[in-house]
Amino acid sequence: MSKYGKLYGVGVGPGATDLITLRAVNVLNNVDVIAIPKSSDKFRPFAWRICKPVVQENEEQEKLFLTFPMTKDHTILIPAWDKAFKEIGERLEQGKSVAFITQGDPSVYSTWSYLLDECGERWPGLEVEIVPGVSSVLAVPAELKTPLVDGKERFCVFPATYGLEDLPRLVEDFDSIVLTKVGKMIPKLIETLKPLGLLDKATYVSYGTTEDQTIVKDLTTIKNDDCAYFSMVVISIRKRKGVLRGAQV
Repeated sequence: MSKYGKLYGVGVGPGATDLITLRAVNVLNNVDVIAIPKSSDKFRPFAWRICKPVVQENEEQEKLFLTFPMTKDHTILIPAWDKAFKEIGERLEQGKSVAFITQGDPSVYSTWSYLLDECGERWPGLEVEIVPGVSSVLAVPAELKTPLVDGKERFCVFPATYGLEDLPRLVEDFDSIVLTKVGKMIPKLIETLKPLGLLDKATYVSYGTTEDQTIVKDLTTIKNDDCAYFSMVVISIRKRKGVLRGAQV
């Protein structure tokens, strides 16, 4: 039997509270501690905003807010992660169960993965459970009523902030492309898509599934100041569409 409490990685979905799974709700209402990541003291944690309405009042349950800076600088990230993980570890060493919440799914571009990587070294024998959530990669196409793939088609997902130079090659290999973390990359994305003749195939969505959802079909109308962090672009090429109906591709 583990000498630690149990650690959960809980996906709370893309934004709409009613897309949280029943399993996630059950875990959140039964753990001793909910670990809530935030990017800074200035902004309300998005993952907590999503799930707070379904978390029952419980004075004995701790809400542990942890700061994970939004930066690529490892000299800032690693000390911040270490501080946050030590806070979690203190609770686990007391035998408390901890649920680390993350928007979307814990296995898709989530800080949870870095915590998971260190579990074995920090807390040998720790029991871990991952509760999957609805990813925005799937939720946004549903909002657009645009299937990602069928038949022979393939799709890929990659963060725009880590380089658009691969996009010309990817549009040859894939039928749908989901660009996450679009942020301030829209001007560069337009420059990349225009010579490929794909501007009319791209749709921008921010805060998908929430009351603040915005859908833009013409990327050229978006200004830098209009870009939200929680945004993505779906490029729907679909050149191999319809093979199950007998289409020749």
